[in-house]
Order: sequence, then structure tokens, then C-alpha cells
Amino acid sequence: MKTQPQPPPPSPTTADRTTVSRVEVRGFRVGDGPRLVEAWRHSAPGDPISPDRFRSLVLLDANFDPQGLRVAVEGDRVVGAAYAVRRLTPMTGTDLEPEQGWIPFFFVAPAARGRGLGRRLLTDALDWLDGHGRTRVDFSSYTPHYFLPGLDAEAYPRAAGLLASLGFRTLYEAAAMDRALVGYRLPEHVGRRLGELTERGCRFGTPSDDDLVELLALAGNHFNPDWARAIRECLAAGTPQDRIVVVRNPAGRLAGWAMHGAYESVDERFGPFGVLEEARGTGLGEVLLHLVLERMRARGAHSAWFLWTGERSPAAHLYRKAGFATTRVFRVLRRETA
Repeated sequence: MKTQPQPPPPSPTTADRTTVSRVEVRGFRVGDGPRLVEAWRHSAPGDPISPDRFRSLVLLDANFDPQGLRVAVEGDRVVGAAYAVRRLTPMTGTDLEPEQGWIPFFFVAPAARGRGLGRRLLTDALDWLDGHGRTRVDFSSYTPHYFLPGLDAEAYPRAAGLLASLGFRTLYEAAAMDRALVGYRLPEHVGRRLGELTERGCRFGTPSDDDLVELLALAGNHFNPDWARAIRECLAAGTPQDRIVVVRNPAGRLAGWAMHGAYESVDERFGPFGVLEEARGTGLGEVLLHLVLERMRARGAHSAWFLWTGERSPAAHLYRKAGFATTRVFRVLRRETA
């Protein structure tokens, strides 16, 4: 008896297309959170997220829209996600930045890679933002709740290639820096400069309640509205004021501050930190920086770190002089459409 020829096995392309078709991409639903956090942990083990951080930075964000968090589900498993967000409440004043959107994160589970799911998720997220009139999209420098300042292309080269293929271009790079504090001592030259500035009439110390009004105005008006928000929210949540050192110049004007513990109550995270332009070059900023490092060490901190400064900025030079070293470099990316 003659046997019938068997059909050839499906090509990888056909198999992949069949597998991808079983993945549903939809908005966030009740019950997705724990599975999403677990999938994130496996997908980006170098940058895991905890349930409480996911709750605080995503679910409780005033700008969170469940439809903007695109979730890829295969069966009962979350296998990827891409988060798109636009302003529903202004960062400051009344500006809702109607042309601006953000993608703070995306990921694909290892077992689901190589099938075009990352592109599908990002395209879905971009289409959602486009549907809300967003013609400019940044990855991933969303304030107030960014996870990382941008893309670490060294850690995630495939993500870098995918974002580039979708039209994202580098705006600038942000350097994350760390410094060990074990054995830290206030440098002698900083102690001398502190004495000189004090003799000239500068006053360094922990801000009083009344000082906070001027501090928030300084941070918000001369630096970044997000810095003022971070200071206000951390203090309202119970962060002690001795995490902040302020300085008044001889005329009594608040000229700068440095602090730690402002973000997510992480004591070892330094910043924000700012000095009025007119007071720069006097050593005042260096003194503020070291006074906070001294306080951090007194509280038992083994290190100080922060996520964001320009790699070649004057601030980066000051940090390096104080013993900080670059630990990661992030690309702040933007995609613009007509």
C-alpha cells in the first residue's frame, strides 16, 4: 500500500507566528500585579521590582491609566509588559504637557523572546499614546515616578536596538554614581573651608519648619519642580529633617541644600542637591555634600549613591572629587512624530 507523503514541519517563522498569536496584549486588569512583578524579576534580574515599589510608582501614581499599561498574557502567565503614561495632573502649575508621553519601562520574559513580542508591546504602547495626541515620547525619564533615568544599553543591548528601530534617539546621557562610606571622615580641607565660610557669616544646619517654605521655593523655582515635590512628599511621609543640610549666606538668604533619604525612604540614596549659581565656585557646595555624607555615615550607611547627573557636568566633577565613581550610564531617549 502506498503511503501518503507527510506535510513538511512548519518553518520557524510560521511556528513563531502561531505562538505569538496565542499571546494576548491588553490593558492592566485586577490580578495582573503579582504576576507582572514576578515576570519583571525574571526578565530583568539586574533591576528587579518589588510589589510595594510597583504599587507606589505605578498603581498609586496620579497619572496611571490601566489601559496605558499594556500587558502580554499567554494562558495564565504574564510574559511581558510596556507602560505608557501621559499627564492627567500637572507636574507644576497647570501644564499637562499635552504633546508629551513616556514609556518608563518594558520587558519580555526570557521564554517569550525572539518572537517579536517586544516590538508588538512597544508599538501597542506608542499607538495608545498617539491616540491621546502624544507626538513626543521619552524613554524613560518620567517624573515623578521613573524607575531608571533611561536605557542602560550595556545591560540591555537588544532593547537598545529595538528602541532605535522604532525611532528613539539619544537626547543625552545620565551617569549614576556610587561612593563607599566605610571609614569615611570629613576631609581636612573641607573642615577648613567650613570654618572659613562660617567666619564670613554663612550658617549651615538642619532646616527648621519655617525654613522649609524657602527651601521648597528654592528647589522648585531655581532647579526642578520634581525636586520640590520629592522634598515635600518625603517630609510629609515622616522623613526626619536632619536628613537635610541647608546653608544661608551672610545676607541671610537660603543659598543651597543637600540631603539624603528623599526618594522612597532609601537612606543611602543621596540627593537632591543644589546651590544657587551666585554661590558656586566658593566651596559651599562641596561643604554641603560632605556634611551630608558625614551624617549618612553617622547613621551607619555603608555607601552613598544617586541615579542621575551629566557625565561631564560640573556636578559630576564635584562628585568625583568627593570620591564618587560612575557605576552605570543611561541614555535618555526620545521619539518624535510629525
